[in-house]
Amino acid sequence: MNEGLNKKQNRFTYGMIKGRIAETLIEELFLSLDYNVFRYGMENTVPGIMKLLKGVRGDVAANIRRMPDFVIQKEKDVFFIEVKFRTSEEFSKKDLPKNYPFENAFFVIVSKKHIKCISYQELMEGEEISPTSKNYLGSRKEFDLDKQTIIDFCNFAVKFFKDV
Repeated sequence: MNEGLNKKQNRFTYGMIKGRIAETLIEELFLSLDYNVFRYGMENTVPGIMKLLKGVRGDVAANIRRMPDFVIQKEKDVFFIEVKFRTSEEFSKKDLPKNYPFENAFFVIVSKKHIKCISYQELMEGEEISPTSKNYLGSRKEFDLDKQTIIDFCNFAVKFFKDV
């Protein structure tokens, strides 16, 4: 007889669902702006692998967990994108996995109110995302994004995450 998820399983599942919603928002945002978007993380390549790796240690497991969520491409520009949902709207160098190998990645942080972005290089230089920081995704020169589209997707995020 199954008595439901225990608290630890429930937190893990809840976190995965929030993360997938944030990933889908960002995927659809870039698709709507005429980017080619490819799901890159191993959990997309080998479905179910993240559950199998839960609690598993080792270099291979660590490298799989570190793979960015997406590769996005428009014309001759290609980027690694890692998406994180943060209720706190905070992300800094300390949030990176140890020995993070994707030094050219961008981290898109989705919160209840904003969609912000920071590069790996900026994190290494001590910059961070906070509720008061102004590093909005729409301000990134690398992506040449339409600010109104991002505002529309921020409004989607507010709707999806209002009770989180």
